Amino acid sequence: MGMAEDNAASVAAAQRLPPVLGMVGWSGSGKTTLLEQLLPVLRARGVSVSVIKHSHHDIVLDVPGKDSDRHRRAGAQEVMVVSPQRWGLFAETTEMPTLEQQLQRLAPVDLVLVEGQKQLAIPKIEIVRPAVGALPRYPADCHIIAVASDAAPAAEGVPPGIAWLDLNDVPGVADFLQQWLQRQQQK
Repeated sequence: MGMAEDNAASVAAAQRLPPVLGMVGWSGSGKTTLLEQLLPVLRARGVSVSVIKHSHHDIVLDVPGKDSDRHRRAGAQEVMVVSPQRWGLFAETTEMPTLEQQLQRLAPVDLVLVEGQKQLAIPKIEIVRPAVGALPRYPADCHIIAVASDAAPAAEGVPPGIAWLDLNDVPGVADFLQQWLQRQQQK
């Protein structure tokens, strides 16, 4: 059991927050595609999942000129838009909320997957595609517990404690996630 797993489990347990697992990788590695494929598999298996997506850029969540956008621009700290199908909460902030603050905004689920935010000290799966041409993070990031790749491990092998997953075997990646989740729930 790694330090990141112990830390994430103790924070989640102390605050009744769900287990959190990062999905990291360089731009173009396939993080979003993997999540799109994993989510229906996990849902079919009865695992409820929320996703936190990080952006380095300002994000536009509302339609300019709509009432909710006008309320926000007029000074509302938060604006909630509600319909029979879904709801959204827009909040103005001067700084990035902490992971704990982000988690506290979510409804209870079995698992939260965080896409991006690779600097966080949480357990992570790194998506590695050699075709992207970027060096993998797993040799230097002690929080990476698995690598999902479309290639075999490098000749020097994989550091101890890191699972190597076939990126194209989505049910296999889901199996790994469920096994990890079971270990977190036993803590």
